[in-house]
Amino acid sequence: MDFNQLNCFISVARTLNFSEAARQNFVSQSTVSRYIGELEKEFDVKLFARNHRDVVLTNEGETLLPYAIEITETLQKAKSVISRMHQGGMGKISVTFDAVSGAFAQKCLKEFSKAYPGIAVDITEFTGSENPQSLSDTAYDFHFMLRDMLPESEELESIITHRETLSLIVPESFKKSINLQKLQNEKFILLSESVNPILYMEIMDLFRTCHLSPSISCYDSVKAIMVGAGAGLGISILPTELTKIQMCTGIKAIEINSIDTELAYVMAYRKGISNPAASLFLNIAKELAHSNEDDDEYAL
Repeated sequence: MDFNQLNCFISVARTLNFSEAARQNFVSQSTVSRYIGELEKEFDVKLFARNHRDVVLTNEGETLLPYAIEITETLQKAKSVISRMHQGGMGKISVTFDAVSGAFAQKCLKEFSKAYPGIAVDITEFTGSENPQSLSDTAYDFHFMLRDMLPESEELESIITHRETLSLIVPESFKKSINLQKLQNEKFILLSESVNPILYMEIMDLFRTCHLSPSISCYDSVKAIMVGAGAGLGISILPTELTKIQMCTGIKAIEINSIDTELAYVMAYRKGISNPAASLFLNIAKELAHSNEDDDEYAL
């Protein structure tokens, strides 16, 4: 299979129209049909059920679709990074972060891109369900995460980037007391344990400390939590700095000060950095982490 085949397959799957898929991919309808036929031959299945009026995605086609999308997006990302490397001629770094560690990573990347605009940057979000040993994967230079998610490994070094507390996420119209002990009857929507087990555990410990056993629903993204809170589906608890970069309209963040909810974050990297571009990024990250210690910007 090739990139063009997959792109045409995705277009047909989304539009259920061969003519529209041909228009979107700037090829003839016969070419689209040929590409689909080649994919069906390679997988030895029918991807679409077709008659003279309708096109329907088969079960096999539905199964292939998310994989095809992932493959094409990865290839597109690779083309973009390689193109930037070629144009800038200054190398590349790869950065990963978990669902709640994006605030400091964003700050580092902003400063880095200002200082070294010619260096390509690849950014990937990972979840707590992934194998923690993958942090030693040579495909990535730096990993931002909660400190307690960092696995023990002789191959890794880390620096504490910042510390912060948790905040309640509530609708703007929320008038009730923010005393946690009085929120027993509220519905909570939290980031799922599979996405970030450490944050989930911290919030469960907070509930136990406050003698709460509220109704809980779990979502797999911070954005979904923000939208849900804004829609009145429940209130949430998230790291304070994260709320500042992902806040949606219709909600507000109220920092929890009555109880110690401090979280520590780290940036991990492999020992013996050989990538010159990565060494430059490490210097910036260390400088910003040090400035956090001096001005207490993140130690809320």
